[in-house]
Amino acid sequence: MRKPQPFRRDKILIPALLTRLRDRVGVEIEACGGGDAEDRAVTVRHVHRPGLVLAGYTEHFEHRRVQILGNTECRYLGWLEPEAARDGFDRLLSFDPPCVILTAGNRLDGDLEALAADYGVPLYRTPVATVPFMGLLRDVLDDHFAEQLTVHGSLVDVYGIGLLLTGPAGIGKSEMALDLVERGHRLVADDVVMATRTGSGVIMGAGTDLAEHFMEIRGLGIIDVRSMFGVRAIRYQKRIEVVVQIHPWDEDEEYTRIDMVTETDSILGVDLPLVKLPITPGKNVTVICEVIAMNHLLQHYGYDPAEAFSTKLRQRIEQKSDTPGAGRGIDWFEHDFE
Repeated sequence: MRKPQPFRRDKILIPALLTRLRDRVGVEIEACGGGDAEDRAVTVRHVHRPGLVLAGYTEHFEHRRVQILGNTECRYLGWLEPEAARDGFDRLLSFDPPCVILTAGNRLDGDLEALAADYGVPLYRTPVATVPFMGLLRDVLDDHFAEQLTVHGSLVDVYGIGLLLTGPAGIGKSEMALDLVERGHRLVADDVVMATRTGSGVIMGAGTDLAEHFMEIRGLGIIDVRSMFGVRAIRYQKRIEVVVQIHPWDEDEEYTRIDMVTETDSILGVDLPLVKLPITPGKNVTVICEVIAMNHLLQHYGYDPAEAFSTKLRQRIEQKSDTPGAGRGIDWFEHDFE
């Protein structure tokens, strides 16, 4: 079976970008002249403020980026003589940027708007201030152009920790996820998980638009987790924090006895803690998954049970005691015999 390969989107059409800004982020933005944006696209995730280009310096100009004109740029054009302002804006438009967005409610003179229409460069305006708008726009572009990978497994939010259950087909990943949901945890995706690497090196997981929160249970068929358990049992996205690799018990393999997590699994270049979980008949793997999540929480807050036990063991070895072997955990029995 061919291993899935990471992929990236190579462009986003301007109308789709505006739709995401309006509908998903809540940004008010409207066209204010310029050309038709129907077939124009953005091909890079970064944005640019072309102040130096308007002043005449075009070396290293990133013309493929969305061009943002804020208070400084718009007031600079208004400060120039009309002919100089036209020359500066013409210089910018001659590079054919994907679009120009005016922030903070700014507007351009009618001659400059007409010039954008002549070049066919779309022109937009938003009342949002420049810095907040650029942050929102970067979020949308970063998400769209982020590296993605299709992972075979089930993603469940257990005590706020995103557990990615992986393993061979038929090992019982969906059944484990279903049992976790029945115990009050939340399903993110089953069978196919879309892993996305954010700009901060975090791996986010989500389901596909087709499968959503449907789950296939062998011998039972397709079930709808949201309809059956309600909205409390699902999530649409979750950070992947621990990979739980499920596999049949192998007598020839050496399993960890003290440290719960000593290995890592790389997803999109990010190393995540890996727990190899062997299963045998009658083993309560669902409770073990809960323990994995709680142990990760303990380590996140600075407490490592394996390290604490090793420290206690080392102190006992260093002590000079006449009592051979392990001592009793209490000094005396109280009068509470059962």
